[in-house]
Amino acid sequence: MIGWTLGRYFFLRYVTITAYFLLGSFALALILDFTELSGKLSALPDYSPLAAFGISAMRIPFIMQQVFPFIALFSAMATLISLNRKYELVVARSVGVSAWQFLLPACAGALLFGLIAILLVNPLAAHGYERSEQITSAWRSGKANDVGTNRVPWLRQKTEDGETIIGAKSIVNRGLRLVDATFIRLDKNQDIRERLDARTADLKDGYWELNNVTKFVLGETPVPLDSIRIPTHLRPEFVEESLAKPETIPFFELRNKIAAARSFGYSANSFDMHFQSLLALPALLMAMTLIAATVSLKFVRFGQSGTMILGGVLAGFVLYVVTVVVKAFGNAGFVPPFIAAWTPVLIATFFGVSFLLHKEDG
Repeated sequence: MIGWTLGRYFFLRYVTITAYFLLGSFALALILDFTELSGKLSALPDYSPLAAFGISAMRIPFIMQQVFPFIALFSAMATLISLNRKYELVVARSVGVSAWQFLLPACAGALLFGLIAILLVNPLAAHGYERSEQITSAWRSGKANDVGTNRVPWLRQKTEDGETIIGAKSIVNRGLRLVDATFIRLDKNQDIRERLDARTADLKDGYWELNNVTKFVLGETPVPLDSIRIPTHLRPEFVEESLAKPETIPFFELRNKIAAARSFGYSANSFDMHFQSLLALPALLMAMTLIAATVSLKFVRFGQSGTMILGGVLAGFVLYVVTVVVKAFGNAGFVPPFIAAWTPVLIATFFGVSFLLHKEDG
């Protein structure tokens, strides 16, 4: 069994190298996002480089979540390769420490990395991304020709007065506030009765509250209004599921959101899929560590070239792509979210364990 001193040494080496990769990825993502954001928002009147840099800093935790699996893969590969080059693993093997024993600290580090990502980074990313969306939406508000605006989301609601088609240039507050909203009201014959363009529209209990409204009626002069209320039967749970990005909901709130949405008869597949993906993240990072071990150990012991390292990178990339594809099926409801989130992780783990058993234990 690996001793406490040696195990702590391997664990600290993994943590140190992971910290280097995190800092490098953070700096690179910040520079790229700031450059892209400046190009999109520089023409807006409220833009300033310092404010844009602050928005990018708020968005970085959200972006970093997407690259955590690759950071775990590269960190494990770099750790094992560095230990091999200094013959530290050779010495450890000579005193009876098996591959499973010196991989245990790296797997423990990956598990800790995943827990920090869920419990600390995810809530910070959700809050930061939501706040950045609020600021950019405020900057873009009223700019009808803004090419940086996202695809317009649409909703359709039915009330006793008829149907209303609801659209907006952007959404904030998890879908409960629409910015630069358009309400097209239809009569019972499905003919357009009026159109309401509002700077903001907030979903309240039983109605939409529109502010800074311009009312258009066919054959009449547009009428400006300070505010107007539009009755609705839409529930916040439905609007959140339809418009809000699951990534903007912190991990600690997801279960309550899923339960509330399902209590009103909504599927909440996207929220459930995101929740299960977060739960599976520590196991996914450990699977990436095992994949790194399958190529890093063989590279040194059998004198393989850099092709083996490239193979490990490709294997990790394939695992990530499969995870994203299966996640899309889970969001669409074709596969139960629990199965969609955990199946790729289990397959990758079994592959890594089987490969190491074959090479290390025969």
